[in-house]
Amino acid sequence: MASQANILITICARGGSKGIPGKNIKLLGGRTLIDYTIQTAKKFAERHAAVITLSTDYEDILQAAAASGLVTDYRRPEYLATDEAGKIDVIRDIVLFEEKKAGKKFDYVLDLDVTSPLRTIEDLEKAFSLLLDNKEAITLFSVNAAARNPYFNMVEQKENGFYGLVKKLEQTSLTRQSAPKVYDLNASFYWYKRVFFDSGLKTPITTNTLIYQMNHICFDLDHVIDFEFLDFLITNHKLDFEL
Repeated sequence: MASQANILITICARGGSKGIPGKNIKLLGGRTLIDYTIQTAKKFAERHAAVITLSTDYEDILQAAAASGLVTDYRRPEYLATDEAGKIDVIRDIVLFEEKKAGKKFDYVLDLDVTSPLRTIEDLEKAFSLLLDNKEAITLFSVNAAARNPYFNMVEQKENGFYGLVKKLEQTSLTRQSAPKVYDLNASFYWYKRVFFDSGLKTPITTNTLIYQMNHICFDLDHVIDFEFLDFLITNHKLDFEL
């Protein structure tokens, strides 16, 4: 599916990872982690004549990206390279940079998260179609079915100090099967209509948000064990889909 829309693909990779030091350029199945995202971005960009850009503050990431075929003249400002900097502000800054460079506004922004690489071109295409078909939606992000349900088996501390279900339904019997469906954000990709970045919103979860549910495994690499597990799956060809 090719579209006439102007699409910007953003890849944001900060250098200061604490959970997995240097994870964006750490080898995974013989390739740098960032290479998985860059190659997927390039395939999608070829179909839609999209522009791909990279936001980083780290020279080694710039070099690794260049080795994967992505060269950029953008450098993330220091104030956007801290632990406190919000992702939306980071994306907005590079969107404005690329628009000034191109002399035009983009229609859509696709943000691909380096640390959640288990996405396919089919995922991106189907998700984009959902956003194109809904005139009122302004954002869409990828999810998986949640392993836990706040209506059934997630608890939080209440005002009285005791613990109870996060969400409660007014019914006498509630089973896992009858509980409302909930989803885990897997942080793999986010679609934005350009108007979102003029809204002042700080989160992709808005009153006009859609989801795209992946039908395959996908998880964010937060800890060393996550990285080792995914490396095992890729190295031993255990994924049941093609990246």
